[in-house]
Amino acid sequence: MTQSKSPATPLRVGVVGLGVMGKNHARVLSELPGVTLVGVADPDQAQVEFVTSRLGCAGFSSLEALLDAGIDALTVAAPTQLHTSISLAAIARGVHVLVEKPIAHTVEEGRRIIDAAEKAGVTLMVGHVERFNPAVQSIRQAIAGDDILSIQITRVGPFPPRMSDIGVVIDLAVHDIDLIRWFTGSEIAEIQPQTNSIHAAREDIALLQFRTESGVLAHINTNWLTPFKARTVHVATRNKYISGDLITRQVTECFDYKPDGSYSMRHLSVAYAEPLRAELVAFVDSVRNRTAPVTGGADGLASLDIAMRCLGEHQTAVTPLKIAAGGRG
Repeated sequence: MTQSKSPATPLRVGVVGLGVMGKNHARVLSELPGVTLVGVADPDQAQVEFVTSRLGCAGFSSLEALLDAGIDALTVAAPTQLHTSISLAAIARGVHVLVEKPIAHTVEEGRRIIDAAEKAGVTLMVGHVERFNPAVQSIRQAIAGDDILSIQITRVGPFPPRMSDIGVVIDLAVHDIDLIRWFTGSEIAEIQPQTNSIHAAREDIALLQFRTESGVLAHINTNWLTPFKARTVHVATRNKYISGDLITRQVTECFDYKPDGSYSMRHLSVAYAEPLRAELVAFVDSVRNRTAPVTGGADGLASLDIAMRCLGEHQTAVTPLKIAAGGRG
């Protein structure tokens, strides 16, 4: 089992995959106190040179070379189909891993990563960055302890040219599947998905309806057909209605309903923070303190499992998941 790092000892971290998200990982890690960005790895030499010239870290063309440089932790921002091989290679070297969502390409591969991390005694965190969005945290705080009735989430935008291996359910809706589980503290029991492919090889529009084990009705509207980005969350509870814009980070609460149809409304406090920075700080803290990550492997696997069921690609041989929502592991 790997040993915890002394707070006085810089945590040596690497990044593999230098797309948009990977570049942001490298930028944030280079700025974190107590962290040394040892290097970045990507087969695209131009991307490696772009990042290293700006951040002053080392650059590598392969994961093996980055691991040989000696790192304590790795963030994986490579394409989804590479998550398993990269994560397993790092874990085999005793390296802690933060892997971007989804945890893997299939549920079985996700289980392999989790099993390997548990056996090696390393931290495994899944990058569900929306949990660290201050607007999301404000919404969750506002509904804490309330009887949640319904959740409606919209996550739409134009088609991303970078996308090739997955559709909107795995790329976008998996964020909101995770939020539904986190908000309700309950597993998703019923799924009614509608998907279609209009302009892409994989689905580019999805309307997903759910019922949680606790009885909450939830709806996700997601697509790559809208010319602008929109990210909104609406939660109805027994006593209030919460509306949140995850882009502008404005959260409004309607409450104190009157028989004449009137009600009170107020804007809720939302902290100012970069979600990715908060996520990476949480990962570093988890590694240093040997504590369970905020979004562990079990959370990442549960969300992937539901997403795959929405696509009709869930393998019946896999044991149904029973994981406490918001749990750690």
